[in-house]
Amino acid sequence: MNPESISTFPVRIRVVLADDHKMILAALRSLLAKESDIEVVGDAADGHALLELAGRTAPDVAVVDIGMPSMNGIEATQQLLAVHPALKVIALSAYSDRRFVMEMLDAGARGYLVKASAGDELPRAIRAIMQGRTYLCPEVAGTLVEAARGKARGEPTAQLSRRERDVVALLAEGHSSLVIGERLHIAGSTVEVHRRNIMRKLNLHSIAELTKYAIREGLTSP
Repeated sequence: MNPESISTFPVRIRVVLADDHKMILAALRSLLAKESDIEVVGDAADGHALLELAGRTAPDVAVVDIGMPSMNGIEATQQLLAVHPALKVIALSAYSDRRFVMEMLDAGARGYLVKASAGDELPRAIRAIMQGRTYLCPEVAGTLVEAARGKARGEPTAQLSRRERDVVALLAEGHSSLVIGERLHIAGSTVEVHRRNIMRKLNLHSIAELTKYAIREGLTSP
C-alpha cells in the first residue's frame, strides 16, 4: 500500500464531486475508489445539484469544477460555505489562470488543482485540507509566484472594473471598438473612453502590452 494512503483520520473522508462531464466524474470516482480512507458519497453535474447533494450527504470535502453550467463553481462554493461553513472545497479546473485561482480562494476554497494533475494530486489534496492546510498543485503555485514577481517588478496591478475587464478581454482578442460596443451594448465612443482609461490605469502604451496583461491576468487565452 502507498504510505500516503494510510489515513490519519478515525473515519473515511466523505467526498462529493461536481463536474458537468460524465467521463471526468467517472475518472475521479475510479481514482478515489483506490484510496482506503476516502469515500465518494455522491456526484453532481451543476452547482444547484451540488447544493442539494451536500445537504443530503453531509460531506467533509467537495471537489468542484469551476466551469459548470447554470451555476459556476465560484458561485456554488460561496453558497455551499454559507450553509455548510465546516465543508472544505477543492477547486478543479482546466486552467491555472490567476484570476480563476484568486476568485476561488476568495470564495473560500482550500485547494486548487488543474484537471491534468488531478490523477496524481487529488488524494493528496484531500488529505492536506482535512489537516487544515491549503493545497495548490504545482502549476497553480507557479502562476501565483509569477504574479507576485510581476508585482515586485512594478508591473501593472491596478484594479479594473468588471466592464473594463470585459473591454480588455475583447481588445486583446483583436476586436474593434465598434464590435466591442455591439457585444457590450455600449457606444463605440464609450469603448474608446474605456480603452484610454484602462491604458492610463495600467500604465500601458500599446495593444500588444495590453494583450500580454490580459493573458497574464487570465482575461483571455494565449
